[in-house]
Amino acid sequence: MEAIRVSNLSVGYEDNLIIDQMDLSIPKGEISIIVGANGCGKSTLLKSIARVIKPKSGEIFVNGRNIKNQKEKHIATQIAFLPQSPVCPSGMTVKELVSYGRFPHQKMIGGLKAHDKEIINWAIEETGLKEFADREIENLSGGQRQRAWIAMTLAQETDIIMLDEPTTYLDISYQLEVLQVLEKLNKEKNITVVMVLHELNNACRFASNIIGLRKGKIVCSGVPKEVITKENLRKIYGIDARLQLSDNKNYPICVDYELIRGENEK
Repeated sequence: MEAIRVSNLSVGYEDNLIIDQMDLSIPKGEISIIVGANGCGKSTLLKSIARVIKPKSGEIFVNGRNIKNQKEKHIATQIAFLPQSPVCPSGMTVKELVSYGRFPHQKMIGGLKAHDKEIINWAIEETGLKEFADREIENLSGGQRQRAWIAMTLAQETDIIMLDEPTTYLDISYQLEVLQVLEKLNKEKNITVVMVLHELNNACRFASNIIGLRKGKIVCSGVPKEVITKENLRKIYGIDARLQLSDNKNYPICVDYELIRGENEK
């Protein structure tokens, strides 16, 4: 079953075409991770689905419905989108930040209702931040801060979460911390997670569906063990990779690689 489908999608900025006639199906209830070189269209794809940017042509369907026919506020009740490197105002606490996730569900007048407060507390607890609820965001560690942003997306109460490079600038322990929170939400709450990652081995480890892009086109899509191959990594990154399976044989690991001269320019 599909959570998201794009059909013949083309997206660009002025005369620069970033995504070119893309067809893609993202499965419901799975963790889909998008990988690829800088500038290949990963972030542009997420922003197009979240309707942050308008495609030049093509169609985008969320839960079977074309987003062209839906208001932004309604889309925000289906998809929570966390952009790259979000910025929080100084002095804001975890609970205050997470409460912003309730905006799509609020009426024009009136504050937070009992259900809103219940969801905010649930989101904070699900991301392991209960003891930090009243702490200011700037006083959290990198991993805790990113979990607070994820809690805000959770508070939107959607069945799809999209994240653009949620582990950027985090060290390896905080990267693992954030990805394990997302894995837990996927497994326990059946939330569809779609994210962009630069760390290939983390992508292979946590994705049930991995999507490789190169210059706005799909190179591969499927189970990491089946589609992350030497040939596909050559196409995606222009590298000659040495791969081996993880100890549990569930996913491939890139243990070494060499740049193929000229390949990444084609």
